[in-house]
Amino acid sequence: MRSLLLGLLLLAPLASADEVARAKARWAQSPHGPLLERILPPTFDPAQLPRPRSLGARLVQRYCVQCHNLPNPAMHDARRWPSVVERMVLRMRGQGNLGVLMKEMMAGVEAPTEEEHRALLAYLRRYAQKAIDASRYPELATPAGESFRLACQQCHVLPDPKRHTAEEWPKVVARMQENMEWMNRVVGSAPVAGEPQLRVEEINAFLARYAKPARQTMRD
Repeated sequence: MRSLLLGLLLLAPLASADEVARAKARWAQSPHGPLLERILPPTFDPAQLPRPRSLGARLVQRYCVQCHNLPNPAMHDARRWPSVVERMVLRMRGQGNLGVLMKEMMAGVEAPTEEEHRALLAYLRRYAQKAIDASRYPELATPAGESFRLACQQCHVLPDPKRHTAEEWPKVVARMQENMEWMNRVVGSAPVAGEPQLRVEEINAFLARYAKPARQTMRD
């Protein structure tokens, strides 16, 4: 029994790679492929999922990649995930607000069972973004916290700086910057009249000041 379980765990990364490959092949054959591929940025890998071999992570890799690139559980907070997952499941069933077009776009897509739906949602909520308690960070309302506040709130709730260490944050911020560029958000890479200027060095400095001690690592 133990050897069987070990074998299944070793096969999990291969299974996730197969799911992604099948999805990309379907996108390539669909007239809606370019639209599906642009929904989420391709900057998050299966290995970066919290507990990547768990049931929840495997469900994310099985179902979510059918319609878009792999989502990061931290892209939403726990309060937001239920409505998002409910909407996605309806779409996987060919329902939703696009009528016949939705059925065409979801051709060949599998929807999770009710049990899988619950497990998927539980996983996403468990590893969801933890919103910052603004009362603990008065610097948010000052120029020193402005770049962090303006940049991050474009896509999700403001994350608690203690989610990562000072060493980890620059890599996370760099990935978020890629995401914002992909999604046509304001990134501050070039001055644009009328847009707020987001300075990465200020964002990293703010996060480093309040980051988690290095010995208390957490997964994004």
